Amino acid sequence: MLSRFPAVTRCLSVAALCVVGPVSALELPLPPAGEDIVGQVQVIKAKYEDTFADLGTTYDLGYSEMVAANPGVDAWLPGAGTDIVLPTRFILPPGPREGVVINLAEYRLYYFPKGRNVVYTFPLGIGREGWGSPVAHTTITAKIPNPTWTPPASIKAEHAAEGDPLPNVVPAGPDNPLGPFKFTLGTPGYLIHGSNMKFGIGTRTSHGCFRMYNNNVLEMAGMVPVGTSVRIINEAYKFGVSGGKVFLEAHTPLDDNGNPSVVDKHTAVINALLKREDLANNLRVNWDEVRDVVAAEDGLPTEIAIPGAPSMVSNAPDLQQ
Repeated sequence: MLSRFPAVTRCLSVAALCVVGPVSALELPLPPAGEDIVGQVQVIKAKYEDTFADLGTTYDLGYSEMVAANPGVDAWLPGAGTDIVLPTRFILPPGPREGVVINLAEYRLYYFPKGRNVVYTFPLGIGREGWGSPVAHTTITAKIPNPTWTPPASIKAEHAAEGDPLPNVVPAGPDNPLGPFKFTLGTPGYLIHGSNMKFGIGTRTSHGCFRMYNNNVLEMAGMVPVGTSVRIINEAYKFGVSGGKVFLEAHTPLDDNGNPSVVDKHTAVINALLKREDLANNLRVNWDEVRDVVAAEDGLPTEIAIPGAPSMVSNAPDLQQ
């Protein structure tokens, strides 16, 4: 793992490195046609009482992406005055920019409202081992405020085995694990919902559903209509263009059930690039930079190429060395 400050200087211009105050939501203008990157990375000074969980709540970031962007920093006691990188710059997920797109590998949801030139993006908790979240294309079928929770038999059995029996129905309120709002999905058994456990946002802690901070799910509730498309993907490596340069954003790969995956990273990166047919055959790639980005898995978009005479993708060096 590279040290944090080289990672920051490797991927950020001076203009992108800025100190800001808290934001209420990540509403970002869409980039011009042919470009793919939104937002700016931010850097703040930690206060003594700050934790990554608290900062994530304030800045709409999940725990895992905060840890990835700040290697070597104690997530529970960063220390007063410590520089904290807020990874609020994103390569938009591949595919159509419409409806809701969830990318399991980055624990993040994107919403592209129809008729508006903006994108909203929110951190998510996803399914843990044995309860993986699916890769699917579905829709939002219902919106329910103040939901009750009827635990399925499998979850009741799990809790009973741990000496924590559950009631047949958990009423709405602060103790309800679904939080103040839920969206039901066309994929049976899966929801997007709030949570009474903010520490689970940005981690693999759910039983397959998608958890959000309560303020985020309530914000989505006012924007996202029933019938909205929901595309769930699993892309650890995203390529994008900004200002005539090509960037790579790398996350820790997950398998299609949302569990950490041991993959051939070389093949995975090349395949992700080849999917971008507009880029793959007209690039001068800095393969050493690509290797560093893949090794860091810090979720920070990093410049790796410029359009020009191609450096043959088929002849790329081994990125796992």
